Amino acid sequence: MDNYVIKGHICYSKTSTDLSITENGFAVCENGNCTGVYEKLPESYNPLPCYDYTDKLIIPGLTDLHVHAPQYPFRGLGMDLELIEWLNTHTFIEEAKYDDLEYAKKAYEIFTEDLLHSATTRACVFGTIHTKATILLMEKLENAGMKAYVGKVNMDRNSPGYLCEESAKKSVSDTEKWIKDTKHLKNIKPILTPRFIPSCSDELMEQLALLRRKYRLPVQSHLSENLSEVQWVQNLCPDTRFYGEAYDKYGLFGNECPTIMAHCVHSSKEETDLMKKQNVFIAHCPESNTNLLSGIAPVRTYLDLDMKIGLGSDIAAGSSLSIFRAMTMAIQCSKLRWRLTDQSLTPLNLEEAFYLATKGGGEFFGKAGSFETGYEFDAVVLDDSSIRHPQKLSVRERLERLICLAEDKNIAAKFVNGRKLF
Repeated sequence: MDNYVIKGHICYSKTSTDLSITENGFAVCENGNCTGVYEKLPESYNPLPCYDYTDKLIIPGLTDLHVHAPQYPFRGLGMDLELIEWLNTHTFIEEAKYDDLEYAKKAYEIFTEDLLHSATTRACVFGTIHTKATILLMEKLENAGMKAYVGKVNMDRNSPGYLCEESAKKSVSDTEKWIKDTKHLKNIKPILTPRFIPSCSDELMEQLALLRRKYRLPVQSHLSENLSEVQWVQNLCPDTRFYGEAYDKYGLFGNECPTIMAHCVHSSKEETDLMKKQNVFIAHCPESNTNLLSGIAPVRTYLDLDMKIGLGSDIAAGSSLSIFRAMTMAIQCSKLRWRLTDQSLTPLNLEEAFYLATKGGGEFFGKAGSFETGYEFDAVVLDDSSIRHPQKLSVRERLERLICLAEDKNIAAKFVNGRKLF
């Protein structure tokens, strides 16, 4: 059904401070796009079929700007380690298993099924260095009806032998073949994915830059997550002033190259200014930054500068796929930063966290993450009737509680680009 009406409490962001709520209103979907939200349905739309979710909350689908699909099996483990030790002790060992397609099939079926039944409708996903396993992941997400960018990871140095590509030439050759082999997919698209500067040689970065220009692909990677990592990059790239320049010198840092950089916890003013100038998207991953002792990103600074920013679960440094949880932790961590570090940075509020999870992150996909006219119709229906309480609550209070409780189990229906998934 391409054209229809959906009824319920319609909640969506217009800006980072403007949360629009239409109680038991109507949102109209035509050809996969939203054509309006109304308190009273115009007569011209009366012939359209209507999904009636009276008294339920209807929000735009959430966007996860940074998630590692192959790490999903070991979420919740190794949370007593910092980044580099955690990578060597848990992450690389697990990702090496995806050379076995049978293992990859089992793991990615679980990941895809759980992502499907979360409130996430769009995601930017890391795979592994394994081409066949990454194609398998993309096909599973396509069949599930999701929209995503998925990356075959590149890493040819400073990695364990069992997970280090044999050369920059082989890495790029495999990557180009993977790009060609996934052209048939409609909703799941490739994104270039150099893991991070320490794991990618200069030759590899140069060749990835050529691929990016040839195929006009976006890029995702990591930036200024951990202090020891930042120092490591400085040692590896003494010709750069800061971490971001190690990407920018290859043309892989915004401008005509749509780019997501995860974390940005310790970005200098120079780095921040360059991200702002070149429209680099920041994937804020508050749970991961807490678990791996990385720190608290200055999200208030990024918002006040009107930078491109959304939220990431960062499985498995984050323990949950729930972007509701990411919203809650973004608020909580900003409060801690304000109290303990810098009282000039006002903590985030509900409206701002909701914006990051919807329209803020959704912008990487174009017009996504809102019910404003012309936006792709992604919707999640939330049924909070199972949460017992004696008092009368407003719709905003009900939304706040659902976010704070991170209740993905309360999802009653999900639509992606107009298509009803369940």
